[in-house]
Amino acid sequence: MEREAINQDTLFKDYYSHWISVYKEGAVRNVTLRKYYLAEQGLAKLAPSLRLAGLDRTEYQKLLNGYAEGHEKQTTMDFHHLLKGSILDAVDEGLIAKDPTRKAIVKGKAPKTKKTKYLNQFELQKLLAELELDKGVSWDWLILLIAKTGVRFSEALAVTPEDFDFSRQTLSINKTWNYKEGGGFVPTKNQSSVRKVQLDWQMLIQFSELVKDLPAGEPIFVSGKVYNSTANDILARHCAKAAVPVITIHGLRHTHASLLLFAGVSIASVARRLGHASMNTSQKTYLHIIQELDNKDIDLVMRSLSSLI
Repeated sequence: MEREAINQDTLFKDYYSHWISVYKEGAVRNVTLRKYYLAEQGLAKLAPSLRLAGLDRTEYQKLLNGYAEGHEKQTTMDFHHLLKGSILDAVDEGLIAKDPTRKAIVKGKAPKTKKTKYLNQFELQKLLAELELDKGVSWDWLILLIAKTGVRFSEALAVTPEDFDFSRQTLSINKTWNYKEGGGFVPTKNQSSVRKVQLDWQMLIQFSELVKDLPAGEPIFVSGKVYNSTANDILARHCAKAAVPVITIHGLRHTHASLLLFAGVSIASVARRLGHASMNTSQKTYLHIIQELDNKDIDLVMRSLSSLI
């Protein structure tokens, strides 16, 4: 669609498609772009005849309500945010008189019961004891790496022998493996994700032996097509064998962060180790743990004050 052809009579779904092609394609990561495409499909299904001229607060609320009927509240909120950028641009261009997203009410179905996201220290020790680490490179080694460093799955897949600095006890995270689109090295999620992760001495010994004869610049864990589901299935079998709650590969990252927080490591240090863009991300993700630790701190303060009398 040419810019000159866009006016108040343009269908909202067509304007949104045009907006994605102009402002988002080539500007955001493919995984983010796919979210915009999904929102585009949802919009076309729910409001195929809605025109920009008719996009007022009532029509927008009806659109959100329709989406919320089949989705959880957080998913509806994401849909709302994906549409809002294009709508605000349309307002700026004079195609829509007033911002219809103002005071929008986000509804949605009750969230499903969440699976256990992380293990406690005792459970993690039981899980790691089940790993078979005496048969060369395997998924078990990747499970160990993520559990002890908290790196993302795509970051772990991209690790090469030359990323280890055994003299400084660090692992450089500076790329990811594009496993969803056929493979190959791609940049990290954000600039904050480029980091050096400190390693414990036991990992140093284990991985120095594992990688000593492997090609320096080749990914350690990649051989052909890689699927996240394969790693999750193997992890699930180990969890069942260890008699601990079944978690996902990403749950190992949550486990790592949770253990650090419970050990008293600051939220800022945890955020840097995980490669979060800001502490806000860590605080939102681990709010339940932070609140639990705050309660423990309050008890400690009260006991300390009581001892002063």
